[in-house]
Amino acid sequence: MSTHSSVQLIGGRSHQCDATATYTHQGRRAYALLDGIGSTEEVRMWTRTAARRLARAAAHAGALEGLREIHAARAAELADEGWRAHDMPMAVAVVAVTEPGQRLDVAWCGDARAYLLPMSSDRVERLTTDHNMRQVLIDMGVEPGPYARNRVTSYLGDTNPYAPLGFTQVPSRGRLVLASDGAYEPLEDAEVAMTDYVTGSTRRAAQALVQAAIAHADGRADNATALIADLSDS
Repeated sequence: MSTHSSVQLIGGRSHQCDATATYTHQGRRAYALLDGIGSTEEVRMWTRTAARRLARAAAHAGALEGLREIHAARAAELADEGWRAHDMPMAVAVVAVTEPGQRLDVAWCGDARAYLLPMSSDRVERLTTDHNMRQVLIDMGVEPGPYARNRVTSYLGDTNPYAPLGFTQVPSRGRLVLASDGAYEPLEDAEVAMTDYVTGSTRRAAQALVQAAIAHADGRADNATALIADLSDS
């Protein structure tokens, strides 16, 4: 069982192109967060629909298989469009699936993130590893430039057959936090601990997190979205 809340702020963008969705199937619940690439009405509408599709697919098939399904479907759609695909909506995504008696499954592409605050801890643990050029350079032992994180290396709409999809399993107890880069990067850049903002009710925590992100964005605020869920493995 769980309780959850999702809060979004538009920041300095023209459109809110982040989206969240939840879906439950036979006791298995999926939580999805997408961060659309770009800021247009088309991206906004598509990302909302894709978030619902991802949550449904993950609730039926599991986090990784659900993400693979939606990733492959979007890649096929863009491949069919040829040169027009460059202007079609795309998004990074993270999805978490919980089921009574099972571990928490998390799958992702791009730089949307999942964190967990264990019940016995006061420290948020990051569950995902970014798929972007910053992480690629770090893995190579090269100091990344200031804009390396803006180039993602995996996303819904990526037609590269070898695009990475991340997956992890952890105990399904504690507080789950899904966050777009607009919700975590300003705090990370300011060296502010996320843990300071994810206590209290799920609604209050999600609101506090995105408000803090916008406040620390120094006039360059992105869409900031957080989905927070309290999980129990029973």
